[in-house]
Amino acid sequence: MAYVQKLTKPVAFLLILVMTTFTWGCSTTTNAGRGAGIGAGSGALIGGIIGSVSGSWVKGALIGAAIGGGAGALIGNYMDKQAAEIDRNVEGAEVERIGEGIRVVFDSGILFNTGSSAITSTSRYNIEKLAGILAKYDDTNLIIEGHTDSVGSDSMNQTLSENRAQSVANLLKAYGVSSSRLSAIGYGESRPIASNETESGRRLNRRVEVLITANNELKRQAESGKINL
Repeated sequence: MAYVQKLTKPVAFLLILVMTTFTWGCSTTTNAGRGAGIGAGSGALIGGIIGSVSGSWVKGALIGAAIGGGAGALIGNYMDKQAAEIDRNVEGAEVERIGEGIRVVFDSGILFNTGSSAITSTSRYNIEKLAGILAKYDDTNLIIEGHTDSVGSDSMNQTLSENRAQSVANLLKAYGVSSSRLSAIGYGESRPIASNETESGRRLNRRVEVLITANNELKRQAESGKINL
């Protein structure tokens, strides 16, 4: 039963990536464009499933969703610039470039008080800074993930993770990020990145991740050979 829970939620995120890339591919008028879209969608699905087994599901999904080629290089450059700005300006954020996407990780202890899903007043400024950058680089989709440690019941941790992800999404929206770009999901304690047997491990597991990927418009621009920024 635990295995099903861990697999189901990653598949939900995979479907978001797959439907995005597949829709983009189907709206392209050439056979080559349709093939690229379907291929990217398949790559996201395969990469995500491989990652879920290996323990690096997010990396697998983002790498698998890559378009590649010249268009991929343009998207990668767009993401490089965005990641650099986030790293420079948003305190408390760990920024990682993966494939043609970005993974931004916040320690939940920085954003929330223990057991709470209300973002602390001192952390709102960092979310505001992040929102300003995301608004500038607006041709992206954003998935906000909430994660907890294993202390407490499964149901309590699941609800807490969902509420924390939604709190971050709501604040990003309040600071000007379009709600159409935002998807919030909670994984509870099902996706640890460290051992829950130690306090240091549990702290790493209590986190909120913002995953940034190219939307259909950015992919279209990249295919045309020029990205507007």
